Amino acid sequence: MSLADVGPLLLVGAGRMGSAMLEGWIARGLDPDLTFVIEPQPSDRLRELAETRGIHLNPDPAEGPAPDKMVLAVKPQVMDDVLARIAPFASPSTLVISIAAGRTLEGIARHFPTGTPIVRSIPNTPAAIGKGVTVAHANQAVDEDGRRVCTRLLESLGVVEWVDEEQLIDAATAVSGSGPAYAFYLAECLAEAGHAEGLPQDLAARLAAVTVAGAGALMLESGLPASKLRENVTSPNGTTAAALAVLMREEHGLGALMREAVAAAAARSRQLAT
Repeated sequence: MSLADVGPLLLVGAGRMGSAMLEGWIARGLDPDLTFVIEPQPSDRLRELAETRGIHLNPDPAEGPAPDKMVLAVKPQVMDDVLARIAPFASPSTLVISIAAGRTLEGIARHFPTGTPIVRSIPNTPAAIGKGVTVAHANQAVDEDGRRVCTRLLESLGVVEWVDEEQLIDAATAVSGSGPAYAFYLAECLAEAGHAEGLPQDLAARLAAVTVAGAGALMLESGLPASKLRENVTSPNGTTAAALAVLMREEHGLGALMREAVAAAAARSRQLAT
């Protein structure tokens, strides 16, 4: 979907995630001449984009047009300092989109005029290669057109899902935001277990990584629920059934551990947002 009609746009922060968004936007037709990026430590790739595509890198915001859209891709711990310098250059109608973890709509809104449309979102790390999922929530000032534009911008990172209650962002953070680490740890543990059974360590690591990645791809492409795919691969009294009997123990199995882990992550997300 083309982004040719989106702009002027100001991207604040162009680290790995911000740069991934920027490259996705340019590939989808965002006008480089209406694209402004604030990044105090630009990468060589970002400098190249600025030189070859005409993106405005580290301009003086006071000398450019007020951005129609402002995307905040800075670390949450520096958000207040950054917004104190950047927010005054936005107009009251500027659509503000934050991808910073742990920053509430209220915390962002205090830097902008009353009624500013603001979207709080949480992507995950696969978004850096366009394979992520971003969960978003909008304040009441964001209209349907604003939601559509926000979806178009965030789709450069992968799938976009909306929630109607801001508190659900904490649960989404615990599932999809932190979720890649759970998958990585599963692959890590699976590799270690394979090595314990005699596989060379490097082979065990490759088998685990490809297995986890392939299972995820199959789940998405098949459209079947995870439970059905699990049943399909489990033969009665077979090797998979023997393993699942351990993993699915009621009190100490993977399900109980995952519920505890997600609850802990959600609780920490709520603490960071206060």
